[in-house]
Amino acid sequence: MRGIVAYGAYLPYHRINRQEIGQALGQPGGKGTRAVASYDEDTTTMAVEAGRHALASAPGFKPEVLYFATAEPAYLDKTNATGIHAALALPEEVFAVDMIGAVRSGAGALRAGIDAGVPALVAMSDVRIGLPGSTDERDGGDGAAVFLCAESNEVIAELIGTASVSAEFLERWRVPGEPASKVWEERFGEYVYLPLAQKAFENGLNSANVTVEDIDHLVVAGLHGRAARGFIAASGVRKESVVDDGVIVVGNTGTAQAGMMLADVLDRAQPNQLITVVIIADGATVMHLRTTDAITRYKPAVTVAGQLKGGKEINYAAYLTWRNLLHREPPRRPDPDRPAAPPSYRNEVWKYGLEGSRCLSCGTRHLPPARVCVKCNAVDKMELERLADVPATIATFTIDRLAYSPSPPMVAAVLDFDGGGRFLSELTDVDPEKVAIGDRVEMSFRRLYTADGVHNYFWKARPMRRSN
Repeated sequence: MRGIVAYGAYLPYHRINRQEIGQALGQPGGKGTRAVASYDEDTTTMAVEAGRHALASAPGFKPEVLYFATAEPAYLDKTNATGIHAALALPEEVFAVDMIGAVRSGAGALRAGIDAGVPALVAMSDVRIGLPGSTDERDGGDGAAVFLCAESNEVIAELIGTASVSAEFLERWRVPGEPASKVWEERFGEYVYLPLAQKAFENGLNSANVTVEDIDHLVVAGLHGRAARGFIAASGVRKESVVDDGVIVVGNTGTAQAGMMLADVLDRAQPNQLITVVIIADGATVMHLRTTDAITRYKPAVTVAGQLKGGKEINYAAYLTWRNLLHREPPRRPDPDRPAAPPSYRNEVWKYGLEGSRCLSCGTRHLPPARVCVKCNAVDKMELERLADVPATIATFTIDRLAYSPSPPMVAAVLDFDGGGRFLSELTDVDPEKVAIGDRVEMSFRRLYTADGVHNYFWKARPMRRSN
């Protein structure tokens, strides 16, 4: 059978309280919080983190294609999926391609991954930006979900039916270069979307040969909240089967919302349950998935519920600064230069894959990888080792309040990796006042800075927080 073999989701560490947004702007802010990608995160880095979770849960499966869907790509006129490919240390033969520019691309990537005929990695990621005071700002959220699809006896959710309808109409749009979307009057979108979703839903039931009563979990995703709620009310699905969209805590993650909700369902699903996914975006797409006995053996690397715990709230001014909607005085040191293309290419295994080298003669680990061993002086007797998933301990650290950073101060630490190897790394998602020698950290793929339109991706350390 063919379907989903593994999955992973990623929620940023930071949150913003909607009440604070309202207080800053002198208007109602709404309830709850929204997930906020840090200043050093974007849709590419979040897809890498979700992809690491997915691949860690299925070590025996090797994807042959990678599809990356997002409405907020870090690059245009350059493939973003190749950065994900490099950071996940996938083989060169893996075909990596973008499906970008619209929320609907998430549905397209998931369909393409399941239908690919070869093991496929599907990444869905989004950073939702709205102008200050807008509904998109208040209700949006940031996050990513990744699914590994393959033909296998270890499929945990098999696709048993699907249907889709498409229509050309102007409900939401954004031209290149604009920071936020424009939206037509809400009642128009509801008027158009409801019949489209209902038609796709009925066709999907026929395709899977199931009834409304058979549905155990109903996932409804879409940026048009009234249309999503209207469809749920008219669907006839049992109220207890409707999956919480997470908007009150996370926000609507756009391209990633359906994937985030599906990952949350799979975290707690039982065998032989019917999961129906409805994505309302420029039409509607319906997928019916049936869980298998393999789901009882599946252990997610990190659950969605586990990532909802904790998190740090930031203030509204910091959020606006991170989104380039508030320009503030930078630290008093020169802006960084853009990274050069040739050395970045030559050092890809280190820069993106975080691969060090271990001496075959004496066992010394080197970061970055080296040809000559610093201990025994052996030459070209090295093997590469990936360190992205190796924990480390802070040996010493410093807090620099003058170094360039979009979110000063910068915290830099000397790390001792488990199994050997010492490295100077920037820390992220950390409270500078709480850093201590001996703290345990894990690596996270981030964006150091952007200069002249070039994103300088590398790895940072963050406090250990992987838990279910």
